[in-house]
Amino acid sequence: MTDLFTLDAEVRTDLGKGASRRLRHANKVPAILYGEGKESVSLTLEHKNVFRAQQEEAFYSHVLTLNIGGKPVECLIKDMQRHPFKNIVMHMDFIRIDAKHAIHTNAPIHFLNEENVVKLGASVAHHMTEIAISCLPKDLPEYIEIDVADLEVGQTLHLSDVKLPKGVTSDELEKGEDHDQAVVTANAAKVQNDDDEDTSAPVAPAAPEDDSAE
Repeated sequence: MTDLFTLDAEVRTDLGKGASRRLRHANKVPAILYGEGKESVSLTLEHKNVFRAQQEEAFYSHVLTLNIGGKPVECLIKDMQRHPFKNIVMHMDFIRIDAKHAIHTNAPIHFLNEENVVKLGASVAHHMTEIAISCLPKDLPEYIEIDVADLEVGQTLHLSDVKLPKGVTSDELEKGEDHDQAVVTANAAKVQNDDDEDTSAPVAPAAPEDDSAE
């Protein structure tokens, strides 16, 4: 692997659950490459290279290169299966891309200046952490920035309020106005009601009468 976005892969012919288990025991990751109207290809990758790369956020929204038998193939990571409690990548799905064809993927959101909202006594609620987008491979962003510095208490930003990079469109908004989903909201801080807690001093019990005073 020359960098985080380039992975060496080998074609595998030994398929099935048993074969996949043997690969994992040998510190390798079974994978599959498909898309662009071509036949699917079963692959094997080195686990140490995959594990290092998948720790980077950009790995999931970046055009990757698979070196398959010395031939580079551009693709995107489509799916990744991890072990439920071990640090092991179990399987990967890659989808081929073409420089002339639009791709559909999810871009992570980076929220900026949230501290400005907090200073107003509000809390920031994220309704989305990524946005489904379409674009040509050359226009694929690693992430989408949303500046909430001017977000007022009680205000919600929707997909239509997000300024997407040039050449990038929202898959949801392409479906129509009724898909204009909420992205982030500045919620007013909760104020405790005085009636929620009885802070009055306890009343002392009355002293018993002294019959000897008669």
